Amino acid sequence: MIDPESGFDQIADVGITGDRVVAVSTVPLRAARRIDVSGLVVCPGFIDLHSHGQAIPEQRLQALDGVTTALELEAGTTTVAAAYAYAASEGRPLNYGYATSWALARMIELIGVKPDPSVHAILRNLGNPGWQAPASKAQRARIYQRLYQDLADGALGIGILVGYAPLVDPDEFTLIAGLAAQAGVPTYTHARALIDANPNVPVDGAKEIIRAAGQTGAHMHYCHVNSTSARRIDTVRALLDKAIAEGSPVSVEAYPYGAASTAIGAAFLAPEALKLADLKPSDIVVVATGERVKDEQRLLELRASDPGALVIVHFLDETDPADRKHLDRALLYPGGAIASDAMPMTWPGPPPPPMTWPLPPGTLTHPRSAGTYARSLRTLWRERGVQTLPEVIARCSLIPARILEDAAPAMCRKGRLKAGGDADVLVFDPNRITDQATYVDGVRPSIGVVHLLVNGSFVVRDSALVLDSLPGRPVRGSMSRSAPNA
Repeated sequence: MIDPESGFDQIADVGITGDRVVAVSTVPLRAARRIDVSGLVVCPGFIDLHSHGQAIPEQRLQALDGVTTALELEAGTTTVAAAYAYAASEGRPLNYGYATSWALARMIELIGVKPDPSVHAILRNLGNPGWQAPASKAQRARIYQRLYQDLADGALGIGILVGYAPLVDPDEFTLIAGLAAQAGVPTYTHARALIDANPNVPVDGAKEIIRAAGQTGAHMHYCHVNSTSARRIDTVRALLDKAIAEGSPVSVEAYPYGAASTAIGAAFLAPEALKLADLKPSDIVVVATGERVKDEQRLLELRASDPGALVIVHFLDETDPADRKHLDRALLYPGGAIASDAMPMTWPGPPPPPMTWPLPPGTLTHPRSAGTYARSLRTLWRERGVQTLPEVIARCSLIPARILEDAAPAMCRKGRLKAGGDADVLVFDPNRITDQATYVDGVRPSIGVVHLLVNGSFVVRDSALVLDSLPGRPVRGSMSRSAPNA
């Protein structure tokens, strides 16, 4: 039994009553029901800060990867009240929660997009230049008010996709960070490009996040630092080292893959932006068809015909030792969390009923949606030994819980395994746990998760999903202060 908070790492019994852990004991406990997990590892369930795959099928894949709480924080949504209500009406295998969405609020205000609890409204419109245009003072005020209302309704912070609107006025970014600071919640930022990679951006993406933390006092969470930094990760690490040493409230996350996934209409996938990022059209693969984009002309055609189509973008070569080192530098940043950036499914036809399992043949997604956590355990601990098992577990559970604790006090009961904590418990086979998902077959579930309990109920039992189990509960934020007027 491993508890990353206390450092407890011994053979022990874990006692659960209802939805809480009530005891951890090296002396056998008496109980009405005992489950023998000899030879297995028992630890807190994993907490994913960055999961765009919020529906039941996506959450089931994550359950088989050890996740007990999956949160949509980088893109976020609006209105969050509707998102929480929709998830509750369907039920969820895992705990769930949302940030409010700066990008969707802008889309609503500037191009008339209708609010949508899923990420699809954002993906469909990422490539529309209208939402990236300058906002008037009145428009900014309405965007600000929408974000504020979502925070009052339990949003876990503010998701800021500024990397998809790279020419937006930096003052607007600072304004939104100021709102987060006043509300006592984090921001979750997809950064703009680094200035040495793209001199056309008005501010360096890494410096902007750090500067906003210093100027406003907001907790600025730096999303998927591996994909936005790529081969410039040491530059970003040096900036983060200095800022954090000076007391800036900045946290980071990364995922263990050298390929991203997004909508093909994203600003940074325009041909001229690809060149600046040392990428080529052939680094892009269309998820639905498997087409590798052959040249700039084809890229322009695809961006025009279906700007919301999901693609996989290879930014590091995972088989190259030098690129592997860059990825490690992102994954192993001190105090950094593992987060998946899990994507929604691309279905072979109309989406099936939510409870459908197994998934229909031909269902597609990025492999990080199914394999992030098992892959982290396999590559960082078991195969390469660059971290201890408790260290990897902490990056997947305790560290993400701590990032959220000030905004969501309920997270103080998650990410640890101790008396009084939530019974979100993972039991896995340390010799077998591994990812199976690939870039060709992204929905192959991980193996090695033997049991998974969410709020004391089995979601995975004896290595199989419990198909009628939907014990997930909402994780809500709690604004600590009143926000000022915009």
